Amino acid sequence: MATERTIVRALAAFTGSLALLLVGLVTPASAEPETPVAYPSGSTATRANRLGFDACTAPSLTALKAWKGTSPYTAVNVYFGGRNRACAQPNLSKSWVRGATKAGWKLLPTYVGYQPYCILGGKHYHFRASNATSRGTSDATDAVARAKALSLRPGSALYADIEHYDRSKSSCRTAVRRYVSAWTKTLHAKGYLAGVYVHQNSGLRDLSDVYNSTKVARPDAVWMARWDGSESLTGWPTAPNWQWSVYQRAKQYRGGHRETWGGVTINIDSDRIKAPVATVTRTYKVTSTVSLNARKGPSTSYPVVRKYAPGASLRVVCQSRGKKIGSTRVWDRLSNGAWVTDRYVSTPSRTGFTRAVPRCTYPGQVTASALNTRTGPGTSYPTTGSPLPRGSLALVICQKKGSNVRTTSVWNKLRDGRWVSDYYVSNRSNTTWSRPVPRCR
Repeated sequence: MATERTIVRALAAFTGSLALLLVGLVTPASAEPETPVAYPSGSTATRANRLGFDACTAPSLTALKAWKGTSPYTAVNVYFGGRNRACAQPNLSKSWVRGATKAGWKLLPTYVGYQPYCILGGKHYHFRASNATSRGTSDATDAVARAKALSLRPGSALYADIEHYDRSKSSCRTAVRRYVSAWTKTLHAKGYLAGVYVHQNSGLRDLSDVYNSTKVARPDAVWMARWDGSESLTGWPTAPNWQWSVYQRAKQYRGGHRETWGGVTINIDSDRIKAPVATVTRTYKVTSTVSLNARKGPSTSYPVVRKYAPGASLRVVCQSRGKKIGSTRVWDRLSNGAWVTDRYVSTPSRTGFTRAVPRCTYPGQVTASALNTRTGPGTSYPTTGSPLPRGSLALVICQKKGSNVRTTSVWNKLRDGRWVSDYYVSNRSNTTWSRPVPRCR
């Protein structure tokens, strides 16, 4: 009987794999390593592709103003919490976050929590394999509370700082993986993306080694320290290029040094960033002469949930396409989750997207080893572009019904216009729509 059951299971597995190969897909992962992000309404992910710097203490807004336009940097790290945070932060506040964002800076939030017990340095608060999960959970919970206090919206990527450690100790490697897994799952459950800052020869190597492990959750982005002067985000010696490959990498390529721009000198590390960063609202005004309707979705077919008087302030999180109103199809998603047409909002553009405002995206990690992308929502559409590797972030902007794949007929439209089956993207459901992703119009 045991032999017969083994044969039956093998035949079933072969049949399932063959069916999936016919549509160019492979079996999805279980909950781990790809755990879904529970995005609330009024959230979005924000990504950056630029040079940045990190300083122990957040610079003043005056210093940032002096550096903006004179330096090559347009992103700045902020150490926003953690038991092992080294420097005081007299400048860091909600108003600082608003001011830095309004000036055009993207923010890279970093949390210096508990460190591995085998750390090669003098941090005082440590975790071991026995308590790494609880430390990762508590640090992530505290990080979310501190992020919200600074008005860093859900959908933001929060980065755990894991300093260089002695990876010759197997228990320490286990501890780091457990901590990062708990950090990731806790942030995902609270609506945030999970990043980690790691050294190329310890944390990055150990996370790369378990990239496909079903025992630990995989972070969404890695920020690697390697002070070789190269800004390259590929060709890393301890993680292959296909891992964390879609706007999921940053590199600290130069260590502490002083730079002067606009007459202001700051001691910094230099970074190249192509990764998710903080999401922050931007305030605009209602420009209509009558009350502006805010709706449940980006179209006049959705019910009205609120009205805003002429001149009222709106906290805009992101923009997406919807029903054309006047000269524009752009709709603005507000911090309360409602939508208003951009036609009557004081954003710079009346016809298209505003560059300073992020597109509404709800990333989920790809659960297939190589996910085909197509020109439309179905397997009958031709493939286009390179397949997405496992663990890459599918930057979903909206969803639409298409051909059935396994348990769902939902397809995701990506930011670049390609389509993928929702079955192979880690989000809230493998059978139906995933809130708060809007329907494609």
